[in-house]
Amino acid sequence: MPRPASSRPTIASLRTGQRRFAEARDWPQFHTPKNLAMALSVEAAELLECFQWLTPEQSAQLAGRERHAVEEEIADVLLYLLRLSDVLGIDLLQAAQRKMAVNARKYPVAVARGSARKYSRR
Repeated sequence: MPRPASSRPTIASLRTGQRRFAEARDWPQFHTPKNLAMALSVEAAELLECFQWLTPEQSAQLAGRERHAVEEEIADVLLYLLRLSDVLGIDLLQAAQRKMAVNARKYPVAVARGSARKYSRR
């Protein structure tokens, strides 16, 4: 059941929670941008592993243990990304909005609709 909007976590509350979690364990010394980017990459690879050898149909119909594993890996990717953005002082939502605007210019609807072709290969 979804939580009421007022009790849902926000990007800011997750970022603060991650910072406090790390500080309580004296981990900021290890949370360099390089280390966090590497950890993010590892977690993204673990997410990929959940889908390895599945058909497209199977990957879209995850249930039970498989769905839970994907959920956990997605959370790990998000948390490392939040921590990296915090350490670098990057506003994650602003960066994402700017990138969406760039992508809209790279992939105009009239050219990109129904095509998976990268903009640089058109």
